[in-house]
Amino acid sequence: MTDTPKRQRRPVDGLLLLDKPVGWTSNAALQTVKRLYQAAKAGHTGSLDPLASGLLPICLGAATKLSGWLLNADKSYQFTCRLGITTTTGDAEGEVVATRPVGPLNRAQVEAAMQRFTGVIEQIPPMYSALKRGGQPLYKLARKGIEIEREPRQVTVYTFQLLRWEGEELACELRCSKGTYVRTLAADLGEALGCGAHIAALRRTAVAPYDATRMVTLDRLREQAEQGLAAMDALLLPLDTAVAQWPAIRVRGDAAFYLRQGQPVLAPHAPTQGWVRLYEGEHTFLGIGEILDDGRVALRRLLAG
Repeated sequence: MTDTPKRQRRPVDGLLLLDKPVGWTSNAALQTVKRLYQAAKAGHTGSLDPLASGLLPICLGAATKLSGWLLNADKSYQFTCRLGITTTTGDAEGEVVATRPVGPLNRAQVEAAMQRFTGVIEQIPPMYSALKRGGQPLYKLARKGIEIEREPRQVTVYTFQLLRWEGEELACELRCSKGTYVRTLAADLGEALGCGAHIAALRRTAVAPYDATRMVTLDRLREQAEQGLAAMDALLLPLDTAVAQWPAIRVRGDAAFYLRQGQPVLAPHAPTQGWVRLYEGEHTFLGIGEILDDGRVALRRLLAG
């Protein structure tokens, strides 16, 4: 008897904006996408809890070299905050810790409390998080009943808005910096209102520069898979879309050669500082560059073959 040969993995480069369904771990979603694409290499850019749905950028092939930039990107969420109940995890999956009466409250009071959590704020990361202490994720310690001291972290909340208020549930919209814990924000808002709160539902709607308009569900991906790999590849976004907000610099000839060799060059019409997209000619995306103090541009991450 002979073993069944493993499916051949293929080199495929691009980004898929996956609409992760509720109940799935980010890793399970990633492995499903990787298998359907028969991709040799894949990674995601920032986990979503199983309770959460929404935008999970999946990087295939060379796009994995861009994952760090997407991890550091601003995020947007829509979520439902359930007032009056606090849980161990800060969301609906945790055990109830306490229940308190809600109110009397009015919309002005709620929106005033939300404004207190807008701007640069400090958050204490929750125990039920993937942060590690001594090489072990905090959530594993929390499941053993162990709680350790965590240092506050600075994050930025750009906008925090109340969309709807129905009974004891607040529908909210949030745009924030990397590292912001929405569960912590909801819990802190509940304390500010004197009744406690937890996240009942959470959906990520943007990971800069991407928004929800081009998300692909797993069901649609499976439908495309039935039509063949070319149909699936049509769903992928080019690598340079991940940094589309940066200025573009185009180089040719010797300048392109030296950049590929790791040598900084002078480039016409370059900005005076910051990160840039580098192209060889009009269309070949070389990778990510940085403007040096002397005005030259250096290639920091080569993405072209």
